[in-house]
Amino acid sequence: MTQDARQSDLSDWIGRQEVAQDFINPSHVRKIAASLEASAPAAGEPLPPLWQWALFIEPAPQDQLGADGHPQRGGFLPPADDRNRMWAGGRLQFHRPLLVGRDGERVSTIKAIKEKEGSTGKLLFVTVTHEYTQDGELCIYEEQDIVYREPSPPKLGGTEVAQTAAWSESISPTSTLLFRYSAVTFNGHRIHYDHPYVTETEGYPGLVVHGPMIATRLLQAFTHANPDKTVTGFSFRGHRPLIAPAVFRAQGAIAEPGRARVWAEQEGSVAQTAEVNFK
Repeated sequence: MTQDARQSDLSDWIGRQEVAQDFINPSHVRKIAASLEASAPAAGEPLPPLWQWALFIEPAPQDQLGADGHPQRGGFLPPADDRNRMWAGGRLQFHRPLLVGRDGERVSTIKAIKEKEGSTGKLLFVTVTHEYTQDGELCIYEEQDIVYREPSPPKLGGTEVAQTAAWSESISPTSTLLFRYSAVTFNGHRIHYDHPYVTETEGYPGLVVHGPMIATRLLQAFTHANPDKTVTGFSFRGHRPLIAPAVFRAQGAIAEPGRARVWAEQEGSVAQTAEVNFK
């Protein structure tokens, strides 16, 4: 099949939707808080930004998982042959907080699919939108970027040097921490907890820290350093994987009124960058 024919075939997935409903259970929220080394909000209180990633999850049966631990493709997400999946980044707008102890809904839609040629082979980019609502009101709008790459040695070196930070929090990504975050997000991807698989099959030197957890810790560090600010937007992009168990730092600085730049630094170079909009 030619690339043009393949692109045409994959375009059939554009517009597909998935609806997930969930009760924001205070018990589960406490588990999320424990995995993020944070305080848990009680029923009726706002769910911290990005904690929704541990909710609204449609669990795939065990016999519908791929070799990598992810759900098999070809259902909601398009098929991607034997390529490795990465959560490359995303953009979020926070309109009102989701409240703990209440029902909510997430509507996910495939917005775009694009195949490109990268330095390590073909890359399939899939953009998915998520709309989180409670009582019919939009709380969070998100665009998520998923990348599928052909099996190849992962890019491990960082090229961007960390800047001078106004605040910094150190995180030690132990195997236990990674396992607990996989558990609360029901993420079966084996690169986060299966050392033989991640080193022998996908070619990483150790367990890989979850991109969403890194982003959550970046925003968490911002709120700790700026407790008087309200987050209205967040955009982030991964540059390279963070490998456990080496310590990484969630750092940042105010760039201008209403905007901060934050980043994850490990051994002097940047692994993920993000921008926080606030008021």
